Amino acid sequence: MEYIERKVTKIGNSIGITLPPDLLREVGLAQGDDVTIEVKDGKIILKKKEHIKLPDGVDAEFMDILNDVIREHDRAFKGLVDR
Repeated sequence: MEYIERKVTKIGNSIGITLPPDLLREVGLAQGDDVTIEVKDGKIILKKKEHIKLPDGVDAEFMDILNDVIREHDRAFKGLVDR
């Protein structure tokens, strides 16, 4: 499947775009899967969120806190790379 057109439509109280089953199968997505959405150069990039098994002693809450800290201090971390 190379090119599809869809209409942005109202879905309940939200706005959304439906995706055909063939496209979902092609990219390995199914109902209930988590996705990440990125906007880059005016384009929407949709990716299936891969679930990874965390090491013993590391839970999802810790990873959420760590990700928040990394996002908050992203500029500082990138600055350290240049040193």
